[in-house]
Amino acid sequence: MDQSDVGTDLEKILLSEEDLGKKLDEMAAKIDEDYAGRDLLLVGVLKGAVMVMADLSRRLHHPITMDWMAVSSYGSGTKSSGVVRILKDLDSDLSGRNVLIVEDIIDSGLTLSWLVSNLRSRGPASVEIAAMLRKPDAAQTDVDVKYLGYDIPNEFVVGYGLDYAENYRNLPFVATLAPHVYSG
Repeated sequence: MDQSDVGTDLEKILLSEEDLGKKLDEMAAKIDEDYAGRDLLLVGVLKGAVMVMADLSRRLHHPITMDWMAVSSYGSGTKSSGVVRILKDLDSDLSGRNVLIVEDIIDSGLTLSWLVSNLRSRGPASVEIAAMLRKPDAAQTDVDVKYLGYDIPNEFVVGYGLDYAENYRNLPFVATLAPHVYSG
């Protein structure tokens, strides 16, 4: 899928496929350096992190294991309340493991903050975060991100795993969604 497949649904491309790839190379090199000689469990947060998790894991140069969680925060409309439900839990025991949460985007930080606390309560050696995107202007709580791709404006973005109504996830870039698509 590319830009021509979505017509006028996009306003502008914020990050190209090349931009994302270069940043993933940098993030992977730092993760390899930091975890040299240590086990590493990547925990992807479904569904959005699928692209980041796949591309990041293929760039790592030492053995890793992977697991997935699906969590849902709910509130009014498009705003998170920070109240979280686990829809799919990990299959892995975290005791004594080095855990790296892989996220597509951090908006308010409320769900991710809850997730970090939840995973830390399971006895891992460490819990860190790798996120491709962060919206600093949307933050409602501080979340310590060890490996960050890009800070972006507080705009509605799609592509590279990010969706609107389950569409646009398979775009190979990150773009702002045109308001006429989501304003009704």
